[in-house]
Amino acid sequence: MKIDINSDMGEGFGPYAIADDAALMAHVSSANVACGYHAGDPVIMDRTIRLAKEHGVDLGAHVSYPDRMGFGRRKIDMALSELEAHVLYQLGALDGLARRAGHRITHMNPHGALGNLASADPQTAEALARAILAFDPEIAFLVLPGSALEIAATGQGGRCVRLFLADRGYLSNGQLAPRAMPGAVIHDPAAVVARVLRVIETAEIDTVDGRVISMPVQSILIHSDTAGAVDLATRVNRGIVGKGGAVTPLSRQA
Repeated sequence: MKIDINSDMGEGFGPYAIADDAALMAHVSSANVACGYHAGDPVIMDRTIRLAKEHGVDLGAHVSYPDRMGFGRRKIDMALSELEAHVLYQLGALDGLARRAGHRITHMNPHGALGNLASADPQTAEALARAILAFDPEIAFLVLPGSALEIAATGQGGRCVRLFLADRGYLSNGQLAPRAMPGAVIHDPAAVVARVLRVIETAEIDTVDGRVISMPVQSILIHSDTAGAVDLATRVNRGIVGKGGAVTPLSRQA
């Protein structure tokens, strides 16, 4: 059983940092690096890329709407052609720094409002998939199982990796529960680890609205800005290994 643990990283700006990326990097196998739109800047991006390279961690693009003030959690209305241009711009920035460090982009995980919309809206999903595959058809998509983005990317010939957000509640339609909804964010580390191990072993989860749904996944997301993220990633990593699993970067999974 090969399971990826990924985390959103590089989410600071200038002298400000949200998470301890250096400590977290030792417990994950893939990093989704902010590309300057919701967070990050060239120096932080460069440092995070080099950390990933040093630890043998896969490099992903964490693309977003241009919304630094709102941390990418606000939807911005724009033409789909504009969205594609913004996504390509972020990929180019990350790729330029990665090439100098001797690393490469292996996957993409859309952030915040863009990720939520691409999971639910077919047109946004199609535009995002077009931009990614035009840049590099080998880049894998981290997707919610059965989402609009999985359908769009697969339909355009892309490779999808099904993602489970360790500390987030789900609705019965497989989408993330809105953050304002009770149960949308799970704060107890033991509960988070238990649900991760359950989804790996049974491919099922309980939803916030009282149902059990199918959730086949290959990758587990640990939010770096969650309090105690390093401890949580350590526990999840140990839990997977303790069940006979192997924490494996996306690029080394068939």
